[in-house]
Amino acid sequence: MDFNDQQAIYLQIAELICEQILLKRFKEDERIPSVREMAVQLEVNPNTVMRTYEFLQAKNIINNKRGVGFFVATDGIEKATDFRKKEFLENELPKIFKTAHLLNISFDDLKEQFRSSENHPPKA
Repeated sequence: MDFNDQQAIYLQIAELICEQILLKRFKEDERIPSVREMAVQLEVNPNTVMRTYEFLQAKNIINNKRGVGFFVATDGIEKATDFRKKEFLENELPKIFKTAHLLNISFDDLKEQFRSSENHPPKA
């Protein structure tokens, strides 16, 4: 994973995990990789992953079954959606509006671009 300097690494990992939940790669009530497994996979310090897991646990997106590991919460998709939506509306959307304003891009232009991208979605 390529990390950016604009946001704390643990928050970037939290967004990645939420994305995996929303894509149903991490399913509700199923175990997610251990702190150590995730740290190795992402090439980060296990303490950073632990901070991520504690953050997601505080948001009720994941929970810890003592001695077993971390699991996606029963309503993890809903909680992950709420978290990502709030992050988008507070952090990303203002940047989009500012850039659109600076470039004199109208809402109609944005809607047209959106409709066009719906017909030809970007490849993942």
